[in-house]
Amino acid sequence: MADSSPVQARPGGPGPELPVLFTRRPARPRVVVKADLLPAVSLLSLIGIAGIPLGWVWSLLAPPERVRVFDGGQLVPLQLESWHRFDGLAVFALLGLAAGVVTGVAVWMLRERRGPVIMIAAVLGGLLAAWLGAQMGVAFANGTYAVTTTPAVGDVIERAPRLESMWVLVAQPLATALVYGLLAGWNGRDDLGRRLG
Repeated sequence: MADSSPVQARPGGPGPELPVLFTRRPARPRVVVKADLLPAVSLLSLIGIAGIPLGWVWSLLAPPERVRVFDGGQLVPLQLESWHRFDGLAVFALLGLAAGVVTGVAVWMLRERRGPVIMIAAVLGGLLAAWLGAQMGVAFANGTYAVTTTPAVGDVIERAPRLESMWVLVAQPLATALVYGLLAGWNGRDDLGRRLG
């Protein structure tokens, strides 16, 4: 007579195959902070110093504003010359955006240092570079368009370009963060490709 009880697996022997419901995922790479801290500070300083040539280029490209001298030393812009106030801001913002794109790509190329620590350092370095570029650019422009003699009433002189809004300082760090973030998203690897090989 046949035994109708269900078949049970012997202890220690091969049992019936169960469907695989859960698979073990490899551990996610952790953010490296300590090893990236000194290179991040160096990178922040290097990017910040790049603001000096940025300001020099701006002082060469930004147009001066031609003004007429009136009684009491009052300076009144000639017709359509007041638009150059916007031109100075636009030139600085475009230079900052270009520098931010170059910075984001260059920092991404540091493959063994990829991660949030280096990205934050690059963004803060971009902010420092924009601030330093604004300060040095205005100083360079004031030296270029310095008035050496006292102007008479009715004279037309060129006023040095100036930055009237500090909102242009966010262009470079914003472009750096955007480019670095897009490259990190496009990479799609958990470790951002830090491990060589």
